[in-house]
Amino acid sequence: MNRAIQYRIYPSEEQKQLFAKTFGCCRKIWNLMLEDREAAYQKDKTVFKPTPAMYKNEYSYLKEVDSLALANVQLNLQDAYHRFFTVKGTGHPKFKSRKRSRNSYTTNNQNGTVAIDFENNTIRLPKIGLVKAKLHRLPCEEWKLKAATVSRDSKGDHYCSVLFE
Repeated sequence: MNRAIQYRIYPSEEQKQLFAKTFGCCRKIWNLMLEDREAAYQKDKTVFKPTPAMYKNEYSYLKEVDSLALANVQLNLQDAYHRFFTVKGTGHPKFKSRKRSRNSYTTNNQNGTVAIDFENNTIRLPKIGLVKAKLHRLPCEEWKLKAATVSRDSKGDHYCSVLFE
């Protein structure tokens, strides 16, 4: 069973810029993949499954952010299409807007790329580094860290939801 704990994080100005860049790149990848997938279907009625790597040569700024965040966007888009075709009442996947969309991204833990340091009250994230956090709750000893979702609310506060198995 999976369990998540959400922590408030306090990034530096440089880290805030990296978070904003990652939020924007995830939104860009979603929109590009959705557009290409719809265009391929309109053109010759085929299912085209693009990957984030296809766009990194054309958009070089995509190389500056965490690749697992972009890979998770691809999985989310595939899941959205799956739900659209299988679950009744689920709408067609929509393009993400800068103003209306939620600012968040998810990254996976691979060989300790995501880690929590309770002694120094920090969370380590890929491409971001150590981020100060308010670690108010300890996970159980046998829980295994799986992923982290970083989000920003409308007030500009940042949060990191850490998923454990």
